[in-house]
Amino acid sequence: MDGLNMLLLGVYGMEVVECGGVLAKNARAGGKSFASIMLSRQESRPQVKEAAAVLKVEVDFSDFRAGDVQVDLASKKKLVRVIRETRPDITITQDPEHAQHDLDPDRRLAMLLILESIALAARDFALDEQPGLSPHPIPTIYYMTPEHPNCIVDISDVWNLKDQAMDKLTSQMNFSGKMFPQYYSEAHLKFLVPNWEKLSDDYSRGREVHRQLDRVTHLHNGMGGHSRFAVAESYRREGKFHLEQLLA
Repeated sequence: MDGLNMLLLGVYGMEVVECGGVLAKNARAGGKSFASIMLSRQESRPQVKEAAAVLKVEVDFSDFRAGDVQVDLASKKKLVRVIRETRPDITITQDPEHAQHDLDPDRRLAMLLILESIALAARDFALDEQPGLSPHPIPTIYYMTPEHPNCIVDISDVWNLKDQAMDKLTSQMNFSGKMFPQYYSEAHLKFLVPNWEKLSDDYSRGREVHRQLDRVTHLHNGMGGHSRFAVAESYRREGKFHLEQLLA
């Protein structure tokens, strides 16, 4: 497959790695893999950039404020500019179904804002305020980690890159290392990570649990789902697939 212009519209930053397989494969094929992140904390941004560099993804941050994401005029203009500047063939973003019941703050409003901005980017919206830019028709949209996937992508050849990129997300691993023991018993954590009690810092604990979680998730998408791929990322394409003939 030839490379494409591929844009990830993410909320927190970890999405760069969660979608890292398709982004890395696109970059390897000669395409442009770009990520725009809404709410990454200042201290996390260097880590997200390091992870993106492993995957050959260009990343920027659109400087929204946590707890204050709104579907307002200024916010729409901000995301419409990103879409018109990158002019993607494919846009990847969070799954609307998942966003509705995920209790991460801002995720539901971010979903509305992203979809509204994708639609507006194709119209004559705010063109007078964006000289040099032109409307960009609604690109093909894929929802990441969807509730009801309709396609999977083989990532076996870039698995090591995803794993290396996840290593860079120090703040996320520290956060997870603190949070997992609040949700799961020590027995459960030892089942996941046999040497759990020997891990003395939050980063190591968070990283080892994420390592197991990543493996089981991608194996479930692949071999565990009786697919022809061993490990895979799952997506849901918005709308119909348009084929000249049926795919084998």
